[in-house]
Amino acid sequence: MSRHVAIVTDSTAYLPQGTMERHGITAVPLTVVLGDRALEEGTEITARSLAQALQKRRPVTTSRPSPQTFAEHYRKVAESGATGIVSLHLSAELSGTYDAAVLAARESPVPVRVVDTGMIAMALGFCALAAAETAETGGTMDEAVTAAEKRAAGTSAYFYVDTLDYLRRGGRIGAAQALLGSALAVKPLLKLAGGRIEPLEKVRTASKAIARLEEIAADRAGSAPVDIAVHHLSAPDRASALADRLRARVTGLADLHVSEVGAVIGAHTGPGLLGVVVSPR
Repeated sequence: MSRHVAIVTDSTAYLPQGTMERHGITAVPLTVVLGDRALEEGTEITARSLAQALQKRRPVTTSRPSPQTFAEHYRKVAESGATGIVSLHLSAELSGTYDAAVLAARESPVPVRVVDTGMIAMALGFCALAAAETAETGGTMDEAVTAAEKRAAGTSAYFYVDTLDYLRRGGRIGAAQALLGSALAVKPLLKLAGGRIEPLEKVRTASKAIARLEEIAADRAGSAPVDIAVHHLSAPDRASALADRLRARVTGLADLHVSEVGAVIGAHTGPGLLGVVVSPR
């Protein structure tokens, strides 16, 4: 069904396929370069394949969608009946995806508002859902953008990684460089701040770090209505157990999503990642 305002995001939002179909959200894929092969996230490379490649220390890099790819998606969305598009993307501090979308928007057959949400993973996904829900009730492009930006402003994302090595290789850790000197002695907790990945705390063991991640997420959630996402890479049991504990202690929990991240985030975090996104309604 065509909508007056269509919502486009990118593959790092990690929204469930059924959710995207239900809300008419389009995701433009980023690319993972594995050796000499360029593969689309979500269709041509799985998280499992990515994790195996990382464990074998095969060279892995990522790249943004091209402006041409965005232009093709915008054209298809316009042909489906949309008269305007809100295009919401991962932090411009982490990827050139936003810039590519801006270039493509200039050639779109319908108006496009491109938004750097400053988010990633389901922190971005929740923004896309907020915009889609606004559009579904007849909201304008401006109202959909406002809904997404409001959701982004209230959303927090926290991450545990087994090692900073993957983030260091990809140049994605910013101020977390300060942790590198003791990376072998600690288990780092990170947060998304200002669109960048920043250090949060240093904890001595994995079990203590995950317990601390739970505590931080629960405190941030408080008792008001809130959505939570738990992400992982090659750590399904850890993620499931963490989700169960959060479900038991967060009294205002509305929706809780548990999912494995895709290859793009996985390439920069490595196996063992646990992430928690807390997004008040």
